[in-house]
Amino acid sequence: MSQDWLNSLARWWRGGDAVPAAAAAPEVQASDALRQLLQDPTVPDSVRRELSEEFARIQALLDKLERSELHVAVFGRVSVGKSALGNALLGEPAFVTGVLHGTTTGAVQQRWTEAGGAGLHLIDTPGINELDGEAREKLAFEVAEISDLVLFVVDGDMTQSERDALATLARTERPLLLVLNKADRYDKAERERLLARLREHAAGLVPADAVLACAASPAPLRLIEVDALGNERERSQPREPDVAALRERLLAICAREGKTLSALNAGLFAGRLSDQVARRIAEVRRDVADKVIRQYCLAKGVAVALNPVPVADLLAAAALDAALVMHLGKVYGLPLTRRETGQLIVTICAQLVALMGAIWGVHLVASALKVASVGWSTVLTAGAQGALAWYATLVVGRAAERYLVAGKSWGESGPKRVVQDIVAQLDRDSILREAREEILARLRSSSA
Repeated sequence: MSQDWLNSLARWWRGGDAVPAAAAAPEVQASDALRQLLQDPTVPDSVRRELSEEFARIQALLDKLERSELHVAVFGRVSVGKSALGNALLGEPAFVTGVLHGTTTGAVQQRWTEAGGAGLHLIDTPGINELDGEAREKLAFEVAEISDLVLFVVDGDMTQSERDALATLARTERPLLLVLNKADRYDKAERERLLARLREHAAGLVPADAVLACAASPAPLRLIEVDALGNERERSQPREPDVAALRERLLAICAREGKTLSALNAGLFAGRLSDQVARRIAEVRRDVADKVIRQYCLAKGVAVALNPVPVADLLAAAALDAALVMHLGKVYGLPLTRRETGQLIVTICAQLVALMGAIWGVHLVASALKVASVGWSTVLTAGAQGALAWYATLVVGRAAERYLVAGKSWGESGPKRVVQDIVAQLDRDSILREAREEILARLRSSSA
């Protein structure tokens, strides 16, 4: 499923576009996207284990799509009547209600058996004003993960915290309905002015026709009865919930758009999981590449330090650089031929020599000293020469890695800028010092 299709589907819900052409079978596209993620052979086992809960959600979403379920989450401040609204829509006291703040402490789900197919499921949530900003955002995104549609319930003009929460929910890209509950407290004119005000607050987040009024638990009517003797007696008469407009809207959405919304939810989840998987794979590959580069740096540094023949040590260095680049190609899933490897090394080294000419001059002098002194200065020069070889291989490895990460491309900046950036980012003196110490330690241990 393409991201463009998902974006157009989200814009369609908000009233900005026509229904996407591909929406004729949205659940098929969503199912295909989920199965591709589930069966992707390129995802390492370590990443699957780390994201096991997310991969388990894929199967749950596939099952949900097959059952044609629509999940609706109910958000709002404490005491705006979220649970009462859920009960009124369900027609039964499925959700706990009460006068105490915080009656609902966690997300609670109930099946709405009246809805067609496998049903519309309502999810009640804690009051948003009992949570700090970070916890509120976390709850919003967690519940949105299992929801296709969100009811945001208010009981008057919106507070700043409610506006912030509505904006947070909008970032989850779930379709929203803004519901004015306890509408029985206002007369008709007041209610219309309040709805207009709510539409202003929700502009760009909720379509104007998705701002609705209802009364989940209207206050009882107070009736005054007069008996035959003229005595007055007050009596309360309970009133039925007034949620017909909201109920009809939800059932119509379920019947007409339920599969599309479920597909949108599944597609958004698949897109986010794909991004997570891609990031983790990149991190895993980077960790492996770091170890590979270090191994070749050490091997090249020791090989150059041990070899007393200038031409031979340079040839050994070139062979190890070639092996490194080919190894990195396998790590990043982009194998390189010998010709590609040779061209890549020539390109990198040409830029490196241009930047570091003075260092390579010292390298060649040190090589000559190793032969001229017949070994007398080898101990003095080997560590330094090997450290330079280590540093060169580090630059070659990092540049090759950048090339591979970009899909065998230097990008718009070209190889010169890439190598310049790498050299600028590396602390050369620290690397040379660490490399020299490591190489000399290896040489001492091998001669002991």
